[in-house]
Amino acid sequence: MVRRDIALPYVRPLRVISVDTMGSELAVRAALEDMRGALTKAALDEDTLGSVTLVLAEALNNIAEHAYAGMQPGQVQVRAEIFADYIVIQLRDHGCALPGLQLPAGHLPDASGPRESLPEGGFGWFLIHELTETLNYKRANGENSLELRFARKPCSGS
Repeated sequence: MVRRDIALPYVRPLRVISVDTMGSELAVRAALEDMRGALTKAALDEDTLGSVTLVLAEALNNIAEHAYAGMQPGQVQVRAEIFADYIVIQLRDHGCALPGLQLPAGHLPDASGPRESLPEGGFGWFLIHELTETLNYKRANGENSLELRFARKPCSGS
């Protein structure tokens, strides 16, 4: 008996949202507002919308603060594909690569010690890891690509 690999059918997204912006603080803020507005129109439940918005804010701010640090801000492409039960968001930029070409660990920073010595940052990658279903990074031809996948809950009444 010959076994054939069965190709899964292509599933077309229900909606695709694309936003191109520059990797600067102000441009990222405007792009995040645009994405949130478009995602709200896509009838996401509040929990999913909140998670996606928070992760996008962290990831886009990382691009502006770190990928384009010390250089002229470049283009950032944001593409969201919305499916019935999940959302895939891809971020692309031409800034510096992630150290070691790997995603940072999603660990919380050390919060022991006196209150005044607690870290102000370091929570972003923890949140990104915690709120996404899957997370993938690759660098090819000078381009960073970060893919974020979120589970989607159906909206009540839909």
